[in-house]
Amino acid sequence: MEAEASAFETSEMVAIFLASTPLVRESWRLCEAASFSPMGIVIEQKGDVGYLAFSSIQTGQAIADPNWARLVPLEIAGDVVFGPLLSRRDGDVDTDCDGDRQPVMIHAGLLELFLSLFRSQNLQHQILSLKEQCNSIVITGHSLGGAIASLSTLWLLSHCHLQSVSYSPSVLCITFGSPLLGNESLSRAILRERWGGNFCHVVSKHDIMPRLLLAPSATVTPQMQLLLHHWHVSMGTTTTAPHFGSHQNVAAAQLGDPEKAEFFGLIMACLNNSSSEEALKNLLFWPFGNYLLCSQDGAICLDNAASVIKMMHLMFMTGSPNECIEDHLKYGEYVGRGSSQYLKRFVQMQPSESCYEAGLALALHSSGIPSQEPAVSSAKDCLTNARRVGRRMPEITCANLAVKLSKIVPFRAEIEWYKASCDESSDQMGYYDAFKRRGSSKKGNQVDMNRRKLAGFWDNVIDLWESNQLPYDFHKRAKWVNAFHSYKLIVEPLDIGEYYRKDMHIHNGHYLRNGRPRRFQISDRWWKERRKNEKDNDARTTLASATQDSCFWARLEEAMELLANLQSENEEVKKETWVNINKFNEYARRLVERKEVSKDVLAKNSSYTKWTKDLEKLSSPLVFPVTPFPEFPQMKF
Repeated sequence: MEAEASAFETSEMVAIFLASTPLVRESWRLCEAASFSPMGIVIEQKGDVGYLAFSSIQTGQAIADPNWARLVPLEIAGDVVFGPLLSRRDGDVDTDCDGDRQPVMIHAGLLELFLSLFRSQNLQHQILSLKEQCNSIVITGHSLGGAIASLSTLWLLSHCHLQSVSYSPSVLCITFGSPLLGNESLSRAILRERWGGNFCHVVSKHDIMPRLLLAPSATVTPQMQLLLHHWHVSMGTTTTAPHFGSHQNVAAAQLGDPEKAEFFGLIMACLNNSSSEEALKNLLFWPFGNYLLCSQDGAICLDNAASVIKMMHLMFMTGSPNECIEDHLKYGEYVGRGSSQYLKRFVQMQPSESCYEAGLALALHSSGIPSQEPAVSSAKDCLTNARRVGRRMPEITCANLAVKLSKIVPFRAEIEWYKASCDESSDQMGYYDAFKRRGSSKKGNQVDMNRRKLAGFWDNVIDLWESNQLPYDFHKRAKWVNAFHSYKLIVEPLDIGEYYRKDMHIHNGHYLRNGRPRRFQISDRWWKERRKNEKDNDARTTLASATQDSCFWARLEEAMELLANLQSENEEVKKETWVNINKFNEYARRLVERKEVSKDVLAKNSSYTKWTKDLEKLSSPLVFPVTPFPEFPQMKF
């Protein structure tokens, strides 16, 4: 497993990796052990790989809640739990076909189950302890335990992201017969963070559980208790499920043929209604990560969410009411049957057209859909549409981006020329102030147009990167990290100037907290990650003529407001205001002393020069403390 970012660019790579290791087999063994463990959790270490398995039997009030299948905003768990997945920054919130904002939503009952374990059993301590002891972690679970495993993995990825432990820790989540977890926005958020390769959901051909939430929750919830109890009794684990009531006997817990037929008919009807492209958009729950769809003839691995839903439908429709219930307990048989050589035959696709057709035929065979079934034609179309062009496609996309980058170089060159001309101008305002106060200047408006074109290019780069259409190590490649960083240093001052020129801070709040585009935040992350591995961390950036903190002018704008409001504040508020003014002043002095500001900062008529003169006219009651400006870490370039 890749130490910092998932190397799984295609579902074929995931399948080949799993087929060449004992991870799936070991994961299932521990899932079975966890279901009979009093704690419902099993932790084991084999070599440098640590395993954490969750029981398929989950108890608690959340299971008994009649509204357990409803969707709730993920943010109710708090920023510290799933912070990176929350859509709060500019451009992060998904929209539906009508343009409505769609927050990240998650299954209420499953989230409550996870949070109860997370808080009461010190789950986070167990996971972090395992991470410290092992180079790699596999988090696994069957049935409801698979959902807990997925949420635990999302928490660990979020934790390491927020703590800057690594960009993506070496963790793999393997679930068996797990229910769907959240909406399409959750799937997109996971894809955006490039965490899709950290998940592999094993789904058997007819298992109803992974397909259950494709039906409306109101029709599923009443029968859910009976279905869960049937599975627990069949596994011989009723003593560990007290919420069902000890007075119920085994015979009463078994589902009869009418109940099985009702379940099968309900899910089939919902899957049939979800087969069209338009119907897919209306589904409340959505897959994420890779899906290993198993049959008695082999397995296929898909990472396209729409294709996953369609193939789950086509494979399910070849089953029977009895199979859809009993298949949930047969993952041991599928895991035991899937040898490395057998699985590889059905997931590898060759580049030539004839070999591709042969590979497609093998994939159809491994899906377990008989050739005479009406569904085989639809399955072939689905697999054809899901097939990615190949592992070289991300590199081809990257090469095409490089060509586009060369075409926008003149736009940035014009901006750099504009900066140089402003720095030498007789008005001595400098780059930032000249652009902010440009009025109807033809030259300034041309620069503004170039600024927008460059923003469009880098936003497109981020979209491609977050949707896994670029190489997994794209964000570490020096060419792109340096180009992105240089763009930020030269252009972000213009974005700040435009923000305050249009008085957007009055309506939306200051730039740093409410107006900074995501592209600059991502550029910060890429630059920080790349510099972690550099020996010379004190080296100055290649664009040495630019101010090394691209947000300098935004911090100045806040300091200017503080100074302007000083006269109208009471004494208690004034004291706090002076503290913040002095912090900014010392921060700016350090940049100047270390020669990390461009000429425009110290221009005779610049906003900064004017601010320092205004400050000199006032008498500060405080000694200037040598500390950074709030929320700005002391950085070295």
